[in-house]
Amino acid sequence: MAGHVVTIAQQKGGAGKTTLAIQLAVAWSLAGLRVAVVDIDPQGSLTAWFGLRTQTLDDPGLTHMQINGWRTQKEVERLAREHDVVVVDSPPHAETEARIAVRVATLVVVPVQPSPMDLWATRPTLEMAKAEKRPVLLALNRVPPRAKLADRLTEAVAGLGVPMAESVIGNRVGFAGAMMDGLSLQETDRRAKGSEEVAALAGEILARLGGTLTAGAKSASA
Repeated sequence: MAGHVVTIAQQKGGAGKTTLAIQLAVAWSLAGLRVAVVDIDPQGSLTAWFGLRTQTLDDPGLTHMQINGWRTQKEVERLAREHDVVVVDSPPHAETEARIAVRVATLVVVPVQPSPMDLWATRPTLEMAKAEKRPVLLALNRVPPRAKLADRLTEAVAGLGVPMAESVIGNRVGFAGAMMDGLSLQETDRRAKGSEEVAALAGEILARLGGTLTAGAKSASA
């Protein structure tokens, strides 16, 4: 049975797409799932992070692949047969690869910062997912402390007819610090608020896919 493909997609830059892809992938790996990460973003940020990870850890705990072009769909489908979850970091623009990344997804997760501009910018991604008949989940990301606007955006999202995750990811500096060493925040500080937020979102997404996160996640800092 093939695993799930979770594509992290957002046409607007600066939404924290790659950071979210990394944090979710490691969360599922720490929970004991077989996870692959696929970088089809020309910027290659996920690939750069994975390079640091192989220097920090003897066992990165993830399968990594950087691909583009006509091979994308075939390779993602192959990885899905060999893993429980494949996390795809898609390009930020409406290119062929972005459409393929959406097409092969079991679920398209769209990170959005709590601002009207970011919410409006999700429309091309939502339209692409609708055209490909793929389910979508909006995820509030990089939310500042006490962001009252997030509550108003929740109401605005309701008008889009697209579900939004209950779990919210805050604007945590710990994410960047951990990624400098090729790690996730859960691996450097599993008790951090950001780690709890990622675990909650990872569990919520997995529940939508029909699974549950296992207890007793391992940690590099343990």
